Amino acid sequence: MLYSERLHQLTKEHPDTLAALVCGLFLFCGWFALHLGFLGWALLLLPIAYVIGGYESAREGLTTLIKEKELDVDLLMIVAALGAAGLGLWRREYYLIIDGAILILIFAISGALEGYAMRRTERSIQSLMSLTQDTARVMRQGKEEVIAIAQLHLGDEIIVKPGELIPTDAVILEGYSTLNQAAITGESLPVEKTVGDEVFAGTLNGYGALKLKLHQPPESSLIQRVIRLVQQAQTETPPSQQFIERFERGYARVIVIAGVLLLILPPFLGYWDWETAIYRALTFLVVASPCALMAAIMPTLLSGIANGAKQGILFKNGSQLEMMGKVRAIAFDKTGTLTTGVLEVCEVISLSEYTQESVLKTAASLESRSEHPLGEAIVKAAKNLDWTPATEVQAFPGQGIIGIVNHQEIIAGKDNFVQNYVVDLPKNLIEIATNFELQGKTVVWIAQNEKDTGTRGHGGQGGQGKIFSPVSSNESTSYQVLGIIAIADTVRSQAAATISHLKKLGVEQIVMLTGDNQQTAESVARDLGIDRVYAELLPEDKLHVIRRLQQEYQTVAMVGDGINDAPALAQASVGIAMGKAGSDVALETADIVLMADRLEKIEVAMRLGKRAQAIVKQNITIALGFIILLLIGNFLGDINLPIGVVGHEGSTVLVTLSGLRLLKN
Repeated sequence: MLYSERLHQLTKEHPDTLAALVCGLFLFCGWFALHLGFLGWALLLLPIAYVIGGYESAREGLTTLIKEKELDVDLLMIVAALGAAGLGLWRREYYLIIDGAILILIFAISGALEGYAMRRTERSIQSLMSLTQDTARVMRQGKEEVIAIAQLHLGDEIIVKPGELIPTDAVILEGYSTLNQAAITGESLPVEKTVGDEVFAGTLNGYGALKLKLHQPPESSLIQRVIRLVQQAQTETPPSQQFIERFERGYARVIVIAGVLLLILPPFLGYWDWETAIYRALTFLVVASPCALMAAIMPTLLSGIANGAKQGILFKNGSQLEMMGKVRAIAFDKTGTLTTGVLEVCEVISLSEYTQESVLKTAASLESRSEHPLGEAIVKAAKNLDWTPATEVQAFPGQGIIGIVNHQEIIAGKDNFVQNYVVDLPKNLIEIATNFELQGKTVVWIAQNEKDTGTRGHGGQGGQGKIFSPVSSNESTSYQVLGIIAIADTVRSQAAATISHLKKLGVEQIVMLTGDNQQTAESVARDLGIDRVYAELLPEDKLHVIRRLQQEYQTVAMVGDGINDAPALAQASVGIAMGKAGSDVALETADIVLMADRLEKIEVAMRLGKRAQAIVKQNITIALGFIILLLIGNFLGDINLPIGVVGHEGSTVLVTLSGLRLLKN
């Protein structure tokens, strides 16, 4: 039962792959039967291979011929294969039937690869669609209702509870919360949102309940625009592909016309008799078939793909391996790509009478009662220290947090929040904090009340009454600053070396794209040696930057990990996604996936691409050389069909073996 279910799934989802496998199976069985002398079985099995493997190519070729009045390589391959089979039957040289079946098998495999690429495109769109909500909770006539997104009207009031996804772009009417917008903007920190701020569909609400007002149609939401951009970028045919398609049809037209002329003209001109003309024309179709040209490319690219897979680099499209060797500019997303995407404590500065450890322990005691990402980073940094959770905790959203630690009032938060309790912040710490902020780091100030609070019996964790009072400018205070903690999304250790090596490989421009603020972005760029920075970008802005870079540098790679990178990944000449931390849609949209999130593998991918490009050029030269020599020999009458087949298949084997060189590191 399990086997039949898998077979049914393969038939339904991958019919082209199944056709290629079955074609190859019948071809092998037919060859084996012929080798053992079972001619009858061979003549039964080989036609089945022709039909199964060649049906789709024949259908497409005939459709192109009838509807567009054009000849393409699909039809040429079918004609050449049938010609070889017919000639084999006529002259009883049955191995020629196998040669024709091999031609068909090659095209069946090509069709399976094209089908895979199409399904990958569809999956990337489906991954994006999964981020959109089907329903929204609205207030109508004083009652709460759940309705379909399509039924929303401008002005509708939408209720979003803590931990829920925002169903559509809207403006906050009531409430305050932090929203995780990493999926849309790539920002590493949740963003604080209050009345009047716009929120985006697909972002995750934090701790606060929100009432939203719909200010634009759901189909105009940012996530819907991302979906349309991905669809458009993935369906656009690049100029190189258009050239290949024109070349294929032109080549097929020339070969067919030349074959017909070779069949008709020599008998009329008295050079050959009709039997010789038919024989030479069919030989011409066989030796002129571009199998060696096809083998000059695909085995090389497939070998490169296999080599990359061994090194943690997943190439989804063989042509993108070759394209990697042509990249002139690379655009990097910042958060989760050049950086780890995880907030970490990077500096703890204490005043002279305190230790760094005591500052971190005190902060962790207080922040252990907080759900803020900054607090989580502090608690993580202090996980090996001995501390106890705070009591009587009060949180002030967007400002800071206060609580009791070891009978003392502790404050943690922004400088302007701490100044409500400490009259004068230490000037040396202000200078250090300012320098941290210029580096793109977030600074948390820690202060404590030097007076012992004793055991307070009211308030409690999240208590109802306010138990801490800010001081006025003329009021004495016993609050003392302990120190500051700098927190940042840390840069990947291999980022700087990778960028340096890419420049040595010939990349002319390294660019960083991010939704973060300009100051943070420029700080990271300076440390890594990045040439250009584009900050505070939405997904569509990243797409526009990639398009401008393509106008300037033609071949541009994009490296990203988030949903917000999907349009740019799809538009780029080569899209590269971080496999471990990357979102589903980024992984589906990209052409290359770095499975272990190791940036240095981009350099490996480029070297593979350059080697592939060189080997493909060598193989094309060999293939064309063989075709030209065989055609000249055919016209001069110096070769017969068996020699033509040997030369044709020999050149195919030669360039295939040449391509396998890329399996070696």
